[in-house]
Amino acid sequence: MGTQPQPVSRWPLIGRDSELQAFTRAWAQRQCHGIVICGPAGVGKSRLAEECLARAARQGWRTRRVTASAAAAQVPLGAIAHLIPPGTDLSDPVKGFATVATALAGPQHDSHWAIWVDDLHQIDATSAVLLRQLLDARVIRLIATVRTGESLAEAVDALTSNDQVQRIELATFNQQQAQAVLDAALGGPVSRRTLQQLYAASGGNALYLHELVLGVLASGELASDGEIWELTGERPAGTPKLAELITARLATARPTARPVLDLLSLAEPLSLAEAQQVTPPDVLAELEQAGLIQVTTSRRRTTLQLAHPLYGETLRAHIPALRQRTLLQQQANRTQAHGARRHNDPLRLATWQLAATGTADPQLLIQAAGLARHAHDYQQAVTLLEALPEPHHTTDSKVLLGEAYYELGQVELAQSFLAKAADSAATDGDRLAIAMEHCQTLLWGAARIDEALAVNDAARADITDPGMRHALTINEGAMRVTAGQLQNGLDLLTDVEAFPEERVRLYGMALKAYALTCKGQTTRATRLAEHAYAEHVQADTRIVNQHSLSQIGPLSYAYQELGELRRARQVAEQGFTTALQIRAWQPAPGPASMLGRTLWLAGYATEARRAYAECVALIRDRHAIPALMRLATSGLAASSALLGDLDTAESTLEDMAKHPDIAFFPGEDRLGHAWLLAARGRLAEARNILAAAAQTAYQTGSLASEALLLTDVARLGGAKDVQHRLNEIAEQCDGAFAPARAHLAAALAADDPDQLLAAADEMEAIGADLIAAEAATQAARAWQRTGHARKAAAATQQAQACAARCPGVRTPLLTIAQTAAALTAREKEIALLAAAGTASKDIANTLHLSVRTVDNHLQHAYTKLGVTTRRELAHALGTTPTRRPV
Repeated sequence: MGTQPQPVSRWPLIGRDSELQAFTRAWAQRQCHGIVICGPAGVGKSRLAEECLARAARQGWRTRRVTASAAAAQVPLGAIAHLIPPGTDLSDPVKGFATVATALAGPQHDSHWAIWVDDLHQIDATSAVLLRQLLDARVIRLIATVRTGESLAEAVDALTSNDQVQRIELATFNQQQAQAVLDAALGGPVSRRTLQQLYAASGGNALYLHELVLGVLASGELASDGEIWELTGERPAGTPKLAELITARLATARPTARPVLDLLSLAEPLSLAEAQQVTPPDVLAELEQAGLIQVTTSRRRTTLQLAHPLYGETLRAHIPALRQRTLLQQQANRTQAHGARRHNDPLRLATWQLAATGTADPQLLIQAAGLARHAHDYQQAVTLLEALPEPHHTTDSKVLLGEAYYELGQVELAQSFLAKAADSAATDGDRLAIAMEHCQTLLWGAARIDEALAVNDAARADITDPGMRHALTINEGAMRVTAGQLQNGLDLLTDVEAFPEERVRLYGMALKAYALTCKGQTTRATRLAEHAYAEHVQADTRIVNQHSLSQIGPLSYAYQELGELRRARQVAEQGFTTALQIRAWQPAPGPASMLGRTLWLAGYATEARRAYAECVALIRDRHAIPALMRLATSGLAASSALLGDLDTAESTLEDMAKHPDIAFFPGEDRLGHAWLLAARGRLAEARNILAAAAQTAYQTGSLASEALLLTDVARLGGAKDVQHRLNEIAEQCDGAFAPARAHLAAALAADDPDQLLAAADEMEAIGADLIAAEAATQAARAWQRTGHARKAAAATQQAQACAARCPGVRTPLLTIAQTAAALTAREKEIALLAAAGTASKDIANTLHLSVRTVDNHLQHAYTKLGVTTRRELAHALGTTPTRRPV
């Protein structure tokens, strides 16, 4: 993995661009008296004010800071005493204030002061009056912070209500702002999962977020593998300072509010009626006014919950264990007394009873575990079912427990409970459910395809019902597609759309859509994938075997090969985000890997690297779908190579070799190795790797993977070798991408600028910006060579626009097009190898040439480029010299 990033000692001010722009605009106005930054506690008002003060100082303003406080407010002028010249007589306010104004203005009356008053709402009235007079006299300008919801003294209100004092409202961070802050503060990207956990815990409050990060860094729960920062725990713990802040915030509530606050911390949300049974209505109104609770009304039901996620943790920490049990039992009794009629009441009751007494009614536990599963809370399902006494376990409960363990990445435990379920199976329906779940666990949880197929065969031998035997045939077809036996699998999935049982039909449809895309039938695949996803979303509350997010991968893949990369990205991003939000760990790597692939095809290597890194982390840390690990690590290596980080690419490839290959996306796991070789200038070897990988794809019948790999052969100098085959593939495929790939190869082979520019237009329309930039660059080079300067300039402009969307990326077609315009193809290949630090003897062996021939070509390249050393050659070609072997 990459170099370990280091957190910064001082957090950057990020995500407040619009507020800073508002300050700049207001401050530039001649009539401006100042700005007031308003917002709730902890959102970063002081940090923003500090930056505003610094900007004023850079413009030549003299600056002072005033910190108001409740203690200083007890003494008139206590907060601003340091602004008052020694010996000033304030017994006569008019004369005294004039003295202060004169002193601040200076002897030439040309001093301009920017005064920052932090927590202006706490300043005393006399100080407020003096500041107002100084503002009116234009001796100072004000930069102040005010906490939202605080009552202001009349003098303070008069100070801030001036029309010439601009008000800036500062809200909590949204998730995108929080990500930008965390990435900058930690010196590297955070995973989406970690971002969501920290954001949910902090509620977007800047101060809380800061303290949470400090806490998990100190505890070691937040760590980077060199690629991405990941939380190891489920609930990030903050610092003692954070606990003190929240405790002080909660202490503002009167004692009579404590019962409902404690109960909310254990059993939120509460209905208004339940809350009023423990706390008077007027106290509840005060809590809402103070911002300690939130009240939500939906239809005829009004519910209450704590206003911030961290309030509950702080409250629970101060409730003794026996009192917690008492409160939970009382709440369970209240819910039962009202009939426990709501959909989620069985889950809440079982959870409360377990926590209060250590046991619960067996039927209630089974019912609650089913609800937990449908809420995707698999850990809760395990907790409930593990509390179920053994005599009360049923075949269904054992299957559910096996599925829950599989979703949590505990494959061995999953198989153990599925084996127990098999022992008690009494019907064909039981045997089918167990076999389907067991195959899922073996295939996706352990990448053991042969064992999964054997389980399927054994179940088919035991089941007599024809419909259920057909279900196992569909299951086999899906597994054979996964194993790279595309046509065999499609033959078994012929009539899957008409199969009556939902979970089998939808699982089979997902893999059929994938296989159709592989075979180039992208229009048909897209329609099937869209239908399957829509139907699966509707069936999600009924299906045990697969989550609807399992349809995201095939759908995104179909859009990719159809030539709609932007749509493919949107689908994958939404799917990945949803999976993390609902903590559906098993299906999450599917959308993550498809997001990485989409970004790779677009040429956005930095974003692809991040997506692949997150996919790798999920699989590694959550034991989720190890079958995708080779693809994810190869994608990570390829993206790193394109960005010039060859050490990371190499170490990632070493890790990839440890993981099994199940022929999913056949041959594409070789992309990382090929592009690492290409980054080192070893283009011939890279082309050989890609050609062999394309042959693997050809043998499985995956035209999509074969076309991708052959396109990269063309991009690395082998266009003439692959153009014929890419034309054949294009004739067999529908959609825009396959023909665009064939046109690109033909244009590169012909080195025809008109064809190259047309290919660039096609690729740009698809969203493949990097390939478009390469094609336009080659068109510009060809026109330069023939003296068409105006056309070359236009093509260069298009290339630069496309390349700008792929920051940091280096490919042979981009890096050497301008500087090596006069080099022959052989000279370019030798020059790239030499620039990468390869000795002439090794170049000769690689290209099957004599050392003298290599040196002659190299000398010609030196002469044409005006360089004399290999280091100068590397600089001229825009490559990274390295001597590390592959």
